[in-house]
Amino acid sequence: MNNTTTIGNDISLGKRQGLLFVISGPSGAGKTSLCNQLVARIPHLRFSISYTTRPHRPGEVNGQDYVFVNKATFQKMVDNKEFLEWAEVYGHFYGTNRATISQTLTEGVDILLDIDEQGAMQLKKTFHGGVFIYLLPPSLNELQTRLQTRGLDSQESIQIRLDRARDEMKHFRQYTYITVNNDLNQSLKKLEAVITAERMKTKYIGKTCLYKQNHAE
Repeated sequence: MNNTTTIGNDISLGKRQGLLFVISGPSGAGKTSLCNQLVARIPHLRFSISYTTRPHRPGEVNGQDYVFVNKATFQKMVDNKEFLEWAEVYGHFYGTNRATISQTLTEGVDILLDIDEQGAMQLKKTFHGGVFIYLLPPSLNELQTRLQTRGLDSQESIQIRLDRARDEMKHFRQYTYITVNNDLNQSLKKLEAVITAERMKTKYIGKTCLYKQNHAE
């Protein structure tokens, strides 16, 4: 794999460690749609596929949306310290595979994680240098409408998710960036700007890399 990452048509960053971007937000805030769009539009950005014990939803593909495992397998992976972070969410377990993340970052490819607040705070304590982004819905009323419209949850489940959202949104200052997902295209532009800005930080550009550039006088 080519380990050279380019920001637009400007500076080639050469071989470097990949960046870890973490997006959290309430269920129904639009994280999945935005993550899919970001990975499709931005070169050298890969989506991290979580392990989960929850059942398949219609249309989901094992190994593409999630890696679906049973609780015994998940617990064995926990015991073997195979997860960079893991958490129980709405009665099901989710985890990020440590080896996959390590290998991808070493290759110089940036990773995008869509994980809940529990997992994000675990990572913040153990993984220095991650970029943490919190995605807010326009309002709790709008969030309720989105959850009802997608038709994946019972009314009881929707109420549980709304109650959890109220609590989680109080902790948004634990994140590096925050944006309100009023409009998918506008939110996409903002998140693209965050990723571009983080990639352009001088600490990721080595002197050798700069010396190889042909700069205008």
